[in-house]
Amino acid sequence: MPHANLKLHEPVGDEVKTTTCYMCACRCGIKVHVKDGKIRYIQGNPDHPVNRGVICAKGSAGIMQHYSPARLTKPLLRTGERGAGQFREIEWDEALALAAQWLGDVRRRNPDELAFFTGRDQSQALTGWWAQQFGTINYAAHGGFCSVNMAAAGMYTLGGSFWEFGEPDWEHTRYLLMFGVAEDHDSNPIKLGLGRIKARGAKIVAINPVRTGYAAIADEWLGIRPGTDGLFVGALIGELLRNDWIDFDYLVRYTNAHHLVIQNPGGADDGLIARDDAGRTLCWNRAANAAAPADAIDIAPAIAGEFALADGRRATTAFALFAARFLTDEYLPEAAADASGIDAPTIRRIAAEIAHAAFKEEIRLPVAWTDACGRRHEEMIGRPVALHAMRGISAHSNGFHTCRMLHTLQMLIGAIDTPGSFRYQPPYPKGVPPANRPGKSRKPDGTLDGGPLGYVHAPEDLLVDANGEPRRIDKAFSWQHPLAVHGMLQSVIANAVAGDPYRIDTLFLFMANMSWNSAMNTTGTRRMLAERDAATGEYKIPRIIYVDAYASEMVEFADLVLPDTTYLERYDCISILDRPISDADGASDAIRHPIATPDRDVRAFQDVLIDLGARIGLPGLLKPDGGARYPGGYAQYMVEHERAPGVGLLAGWRGRDGASEGTGEPNPDQLKRYIEHGSHWHAPVPEAGRYYKMANRDYLEWARGLGFVGNTAPIVIELYSERLQRFRLAALGHGATQPPDRDRARVARYFDPLPFWYEPFEWEGLDMARYPIAAITQRPMFMYHAWGSQNAWLRQIAARNFLYVHPDTAARLHLSDDDWAWVESPHGRIRVPVRLHAGTEPGTVWSWNAIGKRKGAWKLAPDAPESQRGFLLNHVITELLPPRADGRRYANADPVTGQAAWFDLRVRIEKDASSEAPGHRVEAPA
Repeated sequence: MPHANLKLHEPVGDEVKTTTCYMCACRCGIKVHVKDGKIRYIQGNPDHPVNRGVICAKGSAGIMQHYSPARLTKPLLRTGERGAGQFREIEWDEALALAAQWLGDVRRRNPDELAFFTGRDQSQALTGWWAQQFGTINYAAHGGFCSVNMAAAGMYTLGGSFWEFGEPDWEHTRYLLMFGVAEDHDSNPIKLGLGRIKARGAKIVAINPVRTGYAAIADEWLGIRPGTDGLFVGALIGELLRNDWIDFDYLVRYTNAHHLVIQNPGGADDGLIARDDAGRTLCWNRAANAAAPADAIDIAPAIAGEFALADGRRATTAFALFAARFLTDEYLPEAAADASGIDAPTIRRIAAEIAHAAFKEEIRLPVAWTDACGRRHEEMIGRPVALHAMRGISAHSNGFHTCRMLHTLQMLIGAIDTPGSFRYQPPYPKGVPPANRPGKSRKPDGTLDGGPLGYVHAPEDLLVDANGEPRRIDKAFSWQHPLAVHGMLQSVIANAVAGDPYRIDTLFLFMANMSWNSAMNTTGTRRMLAERDAATGEYKIPRIIYVDAYASEMVEFADLVLPDTTYLERYDCISILDRPISDADGASDAIRHPIATPDRDVRAFQDVLIDLGARIGLPGLLKPDGGARYPGGYAQYMVEHERAPGVGLLAGWRGRDGASEGTGEPNPDQLKRYIEHGSHWHAPVPEAGRYYKMANRDYLEWARGLGFVGNTAPIVIELYSERLQRFRLAALGHGATQPPDRDRARVARYFDPLPFWYEPFEWEGLDMARYPIAAITQRPMFMYHAWGSQNAWLRQIAARNFLYVHPDTAARLHLSDDDWAWVESPHGRIRVPVRLHAGTEPGTVWSWNAIGKRKGAWKLAPDAPESQRGFLLNHVITELLPPRADGRRYANADPVTGQAAWFDLRVRIEKDASSEAPGHRVEAPA
């Protein structure tokens, strides 16, 4: 029993303020208890739509993040060699003047000499716009090395994606498959959802090489080998096709499965979708035995077959091509079993269970709705099978097509935005893909003609020069990685140092720990950051400006350090224009606002960015008279800035009187209204619009009213990607924009309009007998990237990490708990401590990524276990693949999107039998 004098429900301070957590990407609502101006306690906000009062270890430990001894306290200017950590403190006037001079010189000379990259940024609606105003094409965020395969595959297939743009139907699903779902992101909504599923007795299947966290509570765990998820999913698709477990009505109504695809091998139109003279896509109307517009109603489209068009060309349906691929021996369960480690009977059983849940446990909700064609439906029919996926399937060089394959499986059973299945979160779905393309050229005022990131629609949208070579420093949006919608942060340093494709002047980083846990090839990256030009003696990256709140490993390589506030000391905007926090039943956005006043000489990064923009004369940050447009900083920008008339960063309480939602004039009291309403805004989707959002008139009209979509036309889900085929045709010699000869074969192979599985690139040519074990990292539920393991409370959960090995594998290697072993890849080797873990696929080893630290970083004690016994597998990962015969080197990344292939690593393990004292060590390759 609690002590009688304890008052558990009363505030522990003299004031309670609501804001938004920043301890992970979940962005939950929190209540912060303040006493005498000091943070005393953090709890979940029960009125917030994201977490409904639930708070995790990270969120509650935010108080220790706020008071961390590792906080930077003053602007710093380097005085010694890069990497030595020698600085002098300077005043903000000097720091901003120096940064403005460097940046202004670059903008006047060539804006592309600035590489501006942000890490765990939650303000990309600002930072991307700022880069556009500066005029540099060299901007990207962390997504390129985190989850861009998921985002790109989803947006180019169904106008949404797993994780931040969609979620399982937690209320109605009866069968949930989780593929590679990380535990550190979005944890509270997932935990809430899994609790609801478990309470209803629905089945959860976890497909993951490691059984921890969510997989630990699953009803069934399938320990798959890393990099083979696509083969496993392809085998499931083959089983569904062979057994006719297909929702053909759904395919015809909502996808392009019935669209006619021209069959003209060698021709410029081969593989394109047939269209009439008005440009409408065609299908074959069985009733009339003739081609007809595919979006016509009251016809009987053929789903398979080959047909002759009126002009004599031959065509077949997209579904027929898809079925032909997955009915081959390559996707038989026996073939998938050999590579994936999941036996054929299990694959067949899982496919049958999916089909049973989808078709035998069909859901019918008595909710009337009207589709985009005007037809009224008296109920909503659902296939209660939901898929959810995250970084585990994304971080491979075959991840884009694996993610596409997951989406096509959903289509086959009618499980995209139907009751019980995957659901879109507003403002999604968008067009396939969205209309915004990456900026390519500069206007007369020096700004880019579009945002620096976006969606490439055709070869003509690529950022390449007259010879087809990359224009961006990271080679995103080039023939090497055409659909790199988030950019390729992991490639910037190596490319800049090599001068490939050119040198830059200034590297401007925000919260991107690129010298440690965010680097592929950590040792090499640290060397490159300090590398000098042999001829001039100057650093190959002349200037590095770094912004962070904490003394991370990256700080010691900066020339100028601009110290940020903590998240409880500034304004932030969780915008629908950025990474929304909506759920499937409603649109949401939120703010952060200062709960405490800094006790250090620090400034919010967003305020600094706006100040710098005005100092160097960026057009969008100046008024016509030349004065600063936003002298009030980011808070003023959040309220007054408009992307288009009436469209701002925040959707709530718009209009001069605050009476509008979604769109409307700026409201000078908008932030006040947010704070009065728990620092968030939420608008529920009308009941009739909550499913079939891609073709639901009730939803589309609601979304148009809020500015989410431009019209109420249905969004067609793409089983077959004509957009990919256009890139393949360019590689085959068709069209005005074609790749260089040396890239043709690569583009032709990987821009397949249908998804397929192939071995990860790092396996090609590798001696698999020497490197027989897959090695991956993941983040624990209680840590979030690097910054968690400076936190006094979170360090009590874990302050060191281990290499986890299956007991059978350990026995073969003569390893026991707490032994030390060498992990060797072709790129180096590292000495690590070992622990046995039965919840690990026997051909895989793994470790927590967020814990290992460099000695002296984060203000940790010299003997801190994070640096003495903690380690990073990043030291043995490479950012570049081996050179080809022609000398060309591609990034160790997906060829379509540029997603960093962290999880393709292969290693060998040897016990360290020496008497060397415990401690990790890194060595270059032998």
